[in-house]
Amino acid sequence: MPRIPVDLPLSVDRQAPAALMTQLGDLLRAAMRDGTLKSGERLPSSRALARQLSVSRTVVTEAYQQLYAEGWLEGRHGSGTYVADLAPREPAVPADPPSASAPTRATLAGPVIDLRPGQPWVRDYDQAAWRRAWRAAADLPPGDSPDPYGLPRLRRALADHLRRTRAIAVGPENVLVTRGTGNGLDLVAATLLSPGDRAGVEDPGYRVARNVFAARGAHVVPCPVDEDGVVVEALPDDLRVLYTTPAHQYPLGGRLPVPRRERLLAWARRTGAVVIEDDYDAEFRYDVAPLPALYGLGPERVALLGTLSKSLAPDVGVGWLVASPTLLAAVARTRDNLADRTSGPAQQAMAVLLERGDLDRHLRRMRLEYARRRAEVVAALGTLVTGDTAGLHVMVELPEHAVGPLVTAAAERGVLLDAMSRHHHGVAARHGLVIGYGSASLPEVRKGVAVIAELIGDLLPGRAEAARERAL
Repeated sequence: MPRIPVDLPLSVDRQAPAALMTQLGDLLRAAMRDGTLKSGERLPSSRALARQLSVSRTVVTEAYQQLYAEGWLEGRHGSGTYVADLAPREPAVPADPPSASAPTRATLAGPVIDLRPGQPWVRDYDQAAWRRAWRAAADLPPGDSPDPYGLPRLRRALADHLRRTRAIAVGPENVLVTRGTGNGLDLVAATLLSPGDRAGVEDPGYRVARNVFAARGAHVVPCPVDEDGVVVEALPDDLRVLYTTPAHQYPLGGRLPVPRRERLLAWARRTGAVVIEDDYDAEFRYDVAPLPALYGLGPERVALLGTLSKSLAPDVGVGWLVASPTLLAAVARTRDNLADRTSGPAQQAMAVLLERGDLDRHLRRMRLEYARRRAEVVAALGTLVTGDTAGLHVMVELPEHAVGPLVTAAAERGVLLDAMSRHHHGVAARHGLVIGYGSASLPEVRKGVAVIAELIGDLLPGRAEAARERAL
């Protein structure tokens, strides 16, 4: 397939002593030397470049011919003029040595089973529905003035989706379309926080929230959690915002009980804080009834974040912020000031998936698939597992001294794991593994947790076996 010609900002000086052909040749050589023009890229035709430079076509033709002779350019019959395959003209710089941090796919040889949290399964989707959605998006002309709230069509579809899946009675006036959880969180932080404001985050918790608040100049305040979620009685009264994950605490996995949710909202009303509720994987729950979203209990004090990155795929780049119209108007103004937008075609495609029920069908299918994988984890590790009632990950609490050797030994056998300590704000208070089963296949999960159980048995004799026996 012919490549699109590069469009370089070239210019020649008619008053300079050097001939125009020489100037053009020198400019093109410099562009190829410094990498502005890369091997295989197509140059403009002599006619097009002559018109751009306001010179005769002969000037360009002669410059091209000289560069052909020197080996800088090559011609392809019926296709055009291309930059030749240039050999490196300087010694290559050696790559940096691998980091000594936790093992990654890039640092391991051979097949890898990735049991780290945070990633969904993206290899099983309705291809016909996917293509249909993007064809529908392609039929629409590109927009010239993006709405900072997002496309009305998608906002209506998301409001209906939240009503059906999370029992949240909202209309499109309560929905702003984002590029995902991180983007929505940053927009709220940019709107509500001033430098020095105190922003609460769960500890252990989602480190991206800490990073977002810190980048906006806030003082990040770690807030303790227990097996159920954030400890309301430990919250200070001077927080401007509090980030929390009540549907499935990240990473411990607790579900905030309704009485504690009510106490949290009472604290927010008393202190004037805004609670930022991250509903990141609430669609996936097992053996338990759904709990109401915080937003539904206190819409005047809660901003709800959601995303399609867990339910569909991370690179879709579509999420949502649900809040009062007053807060959304302020966020929309912030968004305008930052020139931040969500892709219009992506919004159109997601609207089609929602309107046709394709996303709901995908969620039902994946809920069953993830339940099978979760069952494999529980079967292998028994009562060592906690936080398994929802989401795409579980926790296995272990003695501090065993975690590092276990992660290293698992990596040597091709299994990537995540340590709990990475999710603490400061000194880790709890230790163990956060095991994700979203991005690995069912056979891979089965094999990976068998490795984990074996290693726990080696490092902590009798512990894994006792856990399995108690689970029977």
